[in-house]
Amino acid sequence: MDSKITLSFDTEVISKAKQFADSHNISLSRLTEFLYRNITKKNYRSLEDLPLADWVNAVAEGEAVYVTKHKTRNQTKQAFYQSKKAK
Repeated sequence: MDSKITLSFDTEVISKAKQFADSHNISLSRLTEFLYRNITKKNYRSLEDLPLADWVNAVAEGEAVYVTKHKTRNQTKQAFYQSKKAK
């Protein structure tokens, strides 16, 4: 079953992603789903560990910049314990 979400991206990124998807006969939604499915198959410790990062760097114009929120010590600790419970 499909679920709808709302995401915000840079306009230029969306334009290029739509062109890429069109050239591969796939919708932007399915392309996004494909990328999410591939990055969630394994547990990665950081964004740089994603095999996708090399691909993004290869096709991107300029360096890819990841914007992340800094976690508090408490948030980091809770995330650690949650990851242990999941196993």
